[in-house]
Amino acid sequence: MSENTPLRLGIAGLGTVGTGVVKIIRQQAALLSARAGRDVVITAVSARDQSRDRGVSLTGYAWETDAVALAKRDDVDVFVELIGGDTGVAKDAVEAALALGKDVVTANKALLAHHGQSLAEMAENNGSVIRYEAAVAGGIPVIKSLLEGLAGNEITRVMGVMNGTCNYILTNMEKSGRGYNALFDECAELGYLEADPNLDVGGIDAGHKLALLASIAFGTQVDFDAVELEGIQRIELQDIKHAAEMGFRIKLLGVTQMTGRGLEQRMTPCLVPAESPLGQLEGGTNMVVIEGNHVEQVVLRGPGAGMGPTASAVMGDVMDIARGIRIPTFGVPAAKLQKATSAKAASPAPFYLRVGLHDKPGAMAKIATILGEAGISIDRMRQLSHADETAPVLIVTHKCMRQSLDEALHTIAQSKVVATAPVALRIENL
Repeated sequence: MSENTPLRLGIAGLGTVGTGVVKIIRQQAALLSARAGRDVVITAVSARDQSRDRGVSLTGYAWETDAVALAKRDDVDVFVELIGGDTGVAKDAVEAALALGKDVVTANKALLAHHGQSLAEMAENNGSVIRYEAAVAGGIPVIKSLLEGLAGNEITRVMGVMNGTCNYILTNMEKSGRGYNALFDECAELGYLEADPNLDVGGIDAGHKLALLASIAFGTQVDFDAVELEGIQRIELQDIKHAAEMGFRIKLLGVTQMTGRGLEQRMTPCLVPAESPLGQLEGGTNMVVIEGNHVEQVVLRGPGAGMGPTASAVMGDVMDIARGIRIPTFGVPAAKLQKATSAKAASPAPFYLRVGLHDKPGAMAKIATILGEAGISIDRMRQLSHADETAPVLIVTHKCMRQSLDEALHTIAQSKVVATAPVALRIENL
């Protein structure tokens, strides 16, 4: 295709992100053309409601009520999928575009987390590329960093805070002294939550992102089902307080690394040092930390959502395609992606435990005995003052394997001394 030939986009989904993309192209057409060496234009769009006022003109664009029909149009070179969801019309439309050899730009983390391998194979078989910077960490160019800037490194670990809603709740619990439920309701009122809130607070949204980063970092097939997921719903103010007293803050932290036992992928609440970059992260901001054998450590920080940041990420992908940059979906040809052995929490760490015990003689001794029999050494243990018959007990262990801890926690939960289920949070070494 000649450099003078415009790159023609079809945008499916005119919500917050889709509208942002239209605004960028309308407002910065000359700048985009100068940087790409060719015009970047929108030829057609698709959304559920054509009459809605989106605050930007759609004049001059063909309208399709069916995203699949949009994907098949002859005047669309790049199909921009901003619908969302891992099934239904989003998946059908992306497959329709790829089948015709069209390139795809998407912000759909769920689609790629569940179907990334098959879509990557389809793209490569048809000479297409799939770009998805906006699917992970909003405006932070973490995908591009892994695929290009750090391509000369063997990646050893990727970790980060990748859900702004969870970080907003946890940091504001500490700042305001309000509990999880009050801040959850505030997030709902502010529009910070997904239609299914569990995607946010249950760690699923962030888990999708982690699965994509793991695939790129370690050359493996995307395996979201292997991600260890735990949300923030059980974190209480007392956990925030006691973490702070020990010099830590609680974050919903994603970590992936290749170990001798296999690929570890976990998205769980953790204690991180308060003075670390991740510990200092406030509000809805995202952060991804990448460690490589030559670069050592790179820290990427920025807005994880919103019209401007996410539309910016979409346009970064569009501009790469306009410039002729073509990279396999996950950095290496799909046929060479290995199916990784899953390793659940394969590296040892100290843990913070909170458990409510019946206020009876011998209860603490019973817990200590169970942990000892599981080979878990206690660093510190104390019972907090209380006004009822349930005695809160805090324990910090020495380094242990999560599997051993889980076995001990199962025994503890079955014991007659426990009044409330134990909460266990990994203390992460950064």
